[in-house]
Amino acid sequence: MNRKELIQKYIEFFKEKGHLEIPGASLIPENDPTVLFTTAGMHPLIPFLTGQKHPLGRRLVDVQRCIRTGDIEDVGDTTHHTFFEMLGNWSLGDYFKNEAIGYSYEFLTKVLNIPKERLAVSVFAGDKDAPKDEESAKKWKSLGIPEKRIAFLPKKNNWWGPAGETGPCGPDTEMFYWKLNSEKAPQSFDPENENWVEIWNDVLMQYNKDKGGKYEEAKQKNIDTGMGVERTTAVLNGLEDNYLADMWKPIIGEIEKISGEKYKGNEKTMRIIADHLKAAVFMISDGVEPSNTERGYVLRRLIRRAVKYGRKLNLKDFTSEITKPVFEIYSDYKLDKEKISDKLLEEEKRFNETIEKGMGIFSRLTKDKEELSGKEGFLLYQSYGFPLEMIIEETKDRKIKFDPKGFKAEYEKHQELSRSLSAGKFKSGLIDNSNKTTRLHTATHLLNEALRHVLKDKGITQRGSNITSERLRFDFNFPRKLTKEEIKKVEKWVNDKVERDLPVKREEMNLEEAINSGAQHEFGAKYPIRISVYTVYDEKNPEKPVSREICTGPHVGRTSEVGKFRIVKEESSSAGIRRIKAVVD
Repeated sequence: MNRKELIQKYIEFFKEKGHLEIPGASLIPENDPTVLFTTAGMHPLIPFLTGQKHPLGRRLVDVQRCIRTGDIEDVGDTTHHTFFEMLGNWSLGDYFKNEAIGYSYEFLTKVLNIPKERLAVSVFAGDKDAPKDEESAKKWKSLGIPEKRIAFLPKKNNWWGPAGETGPCGPDTEMFYWKLNSEKAPQSFDPENENWVEIWNDVLMQYNKDKGGKYEEAKQKNIDTGMGVERTTAVLNGLEDNYLADMWKPIIGEIEKISGEKYKGNEKTMRIIADHLKAAVFMISDGVEPSNTERGYVLRRLIRRAVKYGRKLNLKDFTSEITKPVFEIYSDYKLDKEKISDKLLEEEKRFNETIEKGMGIFSRLTKDKEELSGKEGFLLYQSYGFPLEMIIEETKDRKIKFDPKGFKAEYEKHQELSRSLSAGKFKSGLIDNSNKTTRLHTATHLLNEALRHVLKDKGITQRGSNITSERLRFDFNFPRKLTKEEIKKVEKWVNDKVERDLPVKREEMNLEEAINSGAQHEFGAKYPIRISVYTVYDEKNPEKPVSREICTGPHVGRTSEVGKFRIVKEESSSAGIRRIKAVVD
């Protein structure tokens, strides 16, 4: 079974079970400053997991593109990936444990034809916060999973969330497949045996954690499941190496062809190149530009790491060539091949120039010296992209001592700092619905409309948005810098609507109906067939709304709640795209 067949079977199965398909969201979480990338299918559904009604109902299914950057250093083995696709089905306060587990078992054994003799499961063992999940274990037993194949594991293994300090959370139950075709699966399930591969996870959102750290039964119980396309496809095809599956093999083949080397013996190097460049393709497609901060830094790091490993295979100017199969494998996505290829080659060229510059720095650091310190070596690694192997080789060639332990100490200090910064992204939870944030959401809608009005350009559309509890950031298409007078006029237009205390109303409608009604929407974004629309009405002229946008919210009830709107910065985001940062007082 290949990638497309698995996705199709999954979506069709859950449609038959009353689920409606929703389109996958962007890799850049909309209006969620707490995470850099969409790491799971649940991100776009956060408001609905906490009680807001979804326009398509309580049963949903989709395939979501994801980026996870926490284990970039682990990429190179048979299973880790930076970019991957996640199949998911949700129940938003509808069915719960029995039905969710039943659907999972039916799909695995009846649709994918996996023998139950090759399946095992884990469930939550219970602790001071929540009891042992006997209900899930009982359901698995009723389906024919023997008691010896059910492992009760602690919170670190079988519990999800909350994503931040508070919010929805609960036990999960995971499904494992015995991957060795040559051997019969053992009678007892040992979670530590790596031949048992996790292929599906049902998160049972049963609780809500409050600010005091207490876990209470949630008013709305949800199901959130995840099945990795890459891993499951490999398992179904009897592959112990994910990179031999159909969404990877053509890329590996292209690396072999260009380098003249074989995959066998170069597995780690080729996996890293394939993984990092595929992830880069999808990041660029969703609007990320290489830079030295946040998402752009991750993208730059991936491309440069791929180039560094490419040098091991004597590859040069290769990133664009190697990614050609990606566009064929993922032909179901609209990927701008020319734009992506240009960005990859541009960053590769820049990095090669940096390496050459770094060689000059290396020569100066080692001139008339007998030793290169770990700190100096890390400077070369961090600032000039020198791989550790290159530092070791160069010092060896020049008969200079090098302190790898000192390098390791500096590297670990950097890793700890990176972890701390990353953890800070999650401090407030996956989404912030504070009063200030809600006011800024509505201010963003007014700003969007003000720009079209003041600049007299109806073609202006949203090209990105990011809202924190301190400020809003709004990207839009416009060819030049705004004048001081134009900025003042935009502020005045927004504040005029705030002072008029206009009503803000949420409505549900079909996507076509919303677009025909003039509802603004983000350029290039995918939406389900039924959506939420927020409208700022002019009570004197209700037929002509002040603002109407497709949005999941949250928003104030009346514009007077927004407060005084003020633009603090207007700048270029990228070619033809301007960026405004604003606050409300």
